[in-house]
Amino acid sequence: MESILEIRDLVKYFPVKEGGLFRRNHKTLKAVDKVSFAIARGTSFGIAGESGSGKTTIAKIILMLEKATSGSILLEGKNITQFTRPEITWYRTRVQAVFQDAASSLDPRMRIRNLISEPLEVQGKETKEAILAKTKEMMQLVGLPDRLNMFPHELSGGQKQRVAIARAMTVEPSLVILDEPVSSLDVSIRAQILNLLADIQEKQKLTYLIIAHDLGMMRHVTTHIAVMYLGKIVEIGDTDEVFANPMHPYTKALFAVVPRPEPGRERPVPSIMGEIASPIDPPSGCRFHPRCPQATDDCKQLEPLLKEVTLRHQAACHFI
Repeated sequence: MESILEIRDLVKYFPVKEGGLFRRNHKTLKAVDKVSFAIARGTSFGIAGESGSGKTTIAKIILMLEKATSGSILLEGKNITQFTRPEITWYRTRVQAVFQDAASSLDPRMRIRNLISEPLEVQGKETKEAILAKTKEMMQLVGLPDRLNMFPHELSGGQKQRVAIARAMTVEPSLVILDEPVSSLDVSIRAQILNLLADIQEKQKLTYLIIAHDLGMMRHVTTHIAVMYLGKIVEIGDTDEVFANPMHPYTKALFAVVPRPEPGRERPVPSIMGEIASPIDPPSGCRFHPRCPQATDDCKQLEPLLKEVTLRHQAACHFI
């Protein structure tokens, strides 16, 4: 399948200063360390992992909110790290985002119709009549045709997220990044928003990059998934294949605690202990080895590479 987005050897390091006023130690926080993957057009690609794994940093780099230390990002074959200003303007219409907290992404002083129309007004390519028609179309798309003249504070949490989705879709992007799109919503509303996103994807022929902690949700809404730990991908492949046959100990531990609607099923005991290590001083060898019950001396000294489990499934573990 044709790839709409390709990430090649992406690295993002942050300088960190420690110490007192007159003595400072300069260290490096390795947020993302040589990550590569591709997203096929029209699919939903998920990135999972604990806080501190680097998944949100990747999203920020793709959105040009952070600059990569090294590596390349290709959208539709074009390397965004080499873009000129006109190309960056084009890129921002092709890639949009929906964030976790819709309330903080909506200006409380603006009416909903102005929030939706603002991206088109900034572009300056459409007439006022065309912009108004597009605004009404987007509000109809997300099921809020009668909320145009309201302010954000007059809407519920689910309605605010619908407005954020409508705003992202206004410029007709090809790739939408969804960063924890339903985690702040009530359980009863989550399914509605996920169904809405699925309907919009089908109608608009969109590609999604989804970042979330909820693996149960990821299983149902993604076609491909990558599991990250301390800045590296430890397992990647088709969602159905990875869930049916997880190979990395970290992936197995994450999947083991996903709630299942099975009456009488005992709550699993977490198979990994402790907390994720600091990205300033990551462990040598396999970064997961301090928490892995299977770790050997090789795990402590040698960094495992991604190996092919099947044609559509890779994992980075010495035991494969």
